[in-house]
Order: sequence, then structure tokens, then C-alpha cells
Amino acid sequence: MDELIAQVGRHGLALVFANALAERVGVPVPALPALFVAGALSATGLIRVLPLLAIAVATPLVVDFAWFLLGRWRGERAVRSICRFALSPEGCERSTQALFARRGLASLLYSKFVPGYSIVVLPLAGAARVPLLLFLLWDSLGNLVWAGSAVALGFVFHGAVGRMLAVLHRLGVWAVVLAVAALALVTAMKWWERRRFYKLLRLARIDVQELRRLIDEGKAPAIVDVRTTRSYAVQHIPGARRMTLEEVDRKLAELPRDGEIVLYCTCPNEASAARVARVLMDRGFTRVRPLEGGLDAWLAAGLPYEEETLAGIPILDPTVG
Repeated sequence: MDELIAQVGRHGLALVFANALAERVGVPVPALPALFVAGALSATGLIRVLPLLAIAVATPLVVDFAWFLLGRWRGERAVRSICRFALSPEGCERSTQALFARRGLASLLYSKFVPGYSIVVLPLAGAARVPLLLFLLWDSLGNLVWAGSAVALGFVFHGAVGRMLAVLHRLGVWAVVLAVAALALVTAMKWWERRRFYKLLRLARIDVQELRRLIDEGKAPAIVDVRTTRSYAVQHIPGARRMTLEEVDRKLAELPRDGEIVLYCTCPNEASAARVARVLMDRGFTRVRPLEGGLDAWLAAGLPYEEETLAGIPILDPTVG
């Protein structure tokens, strides 16, 4: 047991670096347990606190900066690309944009404690053209809060950590088996949620040319933009009204009960539009269809759009859609 602790102490900083790096690039291996153990070892003098915190803060900061630059380069397309690979894609882009619109850069203080938000918010901040120095400041503070809290807890409860390591040492290879099994179980549950969600997406779509034809013939349906206020302000289909998933019940009276309703977003597989469509169908609306390809397909077809400026709302580059 003493040899195990000594080995962890000797390679602790390298393990923290590798773990933090893997987590920030998207590998589903949480870094907090390693920081917790490293904090406990710092209480015994096997790891020095300042180098530990420096590595734990600087490593994710470098990767976060790369995600930020990707957002600067690709705009919201970077956010959508990341959400395509999420195990829970149904709320990835919508919830991230909503939280960032409400809290702005201050959300970086706690972003790493919010599953599904910690990586997506970084290219979103880049796409929103937030000042570079402000991003680095808030992200550094967020990394310090994230790493510092884990290290501090490990330092305070180093006795419990020592007992935990003793149990793992006795379990030997079974400790690895249990860890892999737990990770596999979580992944399987997320995969099952994803399958259930894709059943929701099997709704009849309307393509942009059909929608344009209905508009030209004076038979325009009620067009609903289900994105955030900020995204709506950048670009939206002429005449579209805005309604997020959270606002559905509040705005039901604004929608025609017997008329056709077309919903659109800019998320993978029209995910947000499909969710709102399902909610409306559950509320008794029968003629509801998501727009195939969403706003991106509308813009790609060269069709007209409107944009506006909302005071206090961070606006993305209007060229990114």
C-alpha cells in the first residue's frame, strides 16, 4: 500500500496533466477524482500544492483557448459540430446558448461543473466575438475554482482518500473492472436516451422550397423560430415569431389551433424544432412540422431573411447563420 501511494505521489503531476488534457478534448474520463487524490497527497507532502494547481489550471486553459479559436473561425457551426457527437444531443446547442445568453462569460466560473456545457460554451464564446483577454480571465478563474475546489476537498479529507486507496489496492484488478463497468453503464444509459430521442425526430418535415411556395401563394403557415433570443436577433425567416421550448405553454394562445405550424432551428437533425413540435402535438396541435435543414437550409437556398439588434444581447457574426 505504501508503495502504491509513493508511486502515485511520484507520477501525480503527470497523471493530473494527462487526465485534465483528456477531459478537455472530450474523452469521457473525469479529471476531478485525480485532482481530489492529488489534493490528498499534497496534505502528506508527496505533491506540492502550487505546481499541482498550476498544471490543473494551465492545462485546460490551453485546450479551452483552442476551442475558443475554433469558435472564432467556424462560428456557430463549431457548436453544432460538437453537439452532433454528444450522447445527449437533444438539448446540447439550445441549452448551451440559453445559459450563455443569460449568464455570459460569468458562466465560465462554474461551466466545468455543468455536464455538456463545459466544452460547448468555449466555441460559443469565440463565435460571439467576446474579447480575448476577458475570455482568458474568466476561463482562468473558472479553472481555478474547478481545480482548487477538488484539491482543497482532497487536502481536507486526505484520511478518507487514504482509506479509499487502501480499498482499491486490496481489490486490485477488480477496481479497474468496476470502474470500466461503471463507465460502460453510464455510456449505455446515454446511448439508450439517444435512441429514444431519435424516435422523436421521425416527424414529417417540410423543405424550404415547399415553405417558400406556400408563402408566395399567400398560404404561409405560422413560422416559429425556436432558438434563443440572441440567435433570433442575428438572422431569422421573415415573419417568424420566437418561441423556445420553455415558453411553449406561455405562448400557446399565439398559435393557430387548426392552421399549419412550421418550426425551425439551427441544431443537428432539427432537434429543438422536433422537441417543440412534439410538445405542441401533445397539447392538441395536429399540423406541426419542423423545417428540414432549419435556417441553414433556408439561407443556403438564397432565400430572404431578417435581422435585428437587441440591446444587451451578445450577437454572433451574421455570416455564420
